[in-house]
Amino acid sequence: MVSHADMRSSLGDAVAGGDPGLSVADRLCLACVRLLEVDGAAISVMVEGSSQGTVGSSGELSRRLDELQFTFGEGPCMDAVHRGAPVIAENLADPGEQRWPAYTGSALDLGVQAVYALPIRLANSVVGALDLYRHNPGPLQGDSRLGGFMAAELAVLPVLGLLTDGADLLDISDGEKAWGQLTSLARVEVYQATGMVMAQLGVGPAEALVRLRAHAFASGLTASEVAWEIVGRQLSLESDRERPDPGRTGGAA
Repeated sequence: MVSHADMRSSLGDAVAGGDPGLSVADRLCLACVRLLEVDGAAISVMVEGSSQGTVGSSGELSRRLDELQFTFGEGPCMDAVHRGAPVIAENLADPGEQRWPAYTGSALDLGVQAVYALPIRLANSVVGALDLYRHNPGPLQGDSRLGGFMAAELAVLPVLGLLTDGADLLDISDGEKAWGQLTSLARVEVYQATGMVMAQLGVGPAEALVRLRAHAFASGLTASEVAWEIVGRQLSLESDRERPDPGRTGGAA
């Protein structure tokens, strides 16, 4: 049985390291397929009910399944965002499953029988969903269920990266609100540390912030705790494969 800490560490490592040619969102989706009992994963972003599209996937099938929901205007991902709660479809082939008739038919045609949509939260808002797909019906249980919720928590990192890059996730009129949400999640010391990580790793601000937060997630710490160690020169993120030292406590990474 995978421990809580090991699952956090594995998912965090997948985001902070892995293939540098892939986006953070793609790396997380691929980690879900590797670590959880699912066959596919996708991350989509929605802001104030408007779809901003699929930002990451484990493969073309998962991306297509995710985008079909926005084509039809229905599906578990959209419901998860609107309700702010997980939406589970354990067996799309069940005659009693009538929630998304157009989407369900297309998903079954593509060989997918179960979908698990988990909301992605940024501050007090739900800004997207992590969709997990399986070819066989059944519930998401045990370590896979635990890992799914952890991955949904970690999936906010690509969204933060997009916001940091100034991507057009929101209308200009909503930009101030978005930056307010981002600031509420990362205090001044986090931005100071982000600048130092940029210098250490030779990356841009979005990637530096993702690396910092991924390290914090994998270590079971807050971003501020990791930031203080970076600013205090007690921690360097020069290696993507750096792992937390289990012998250190009290905010150590």
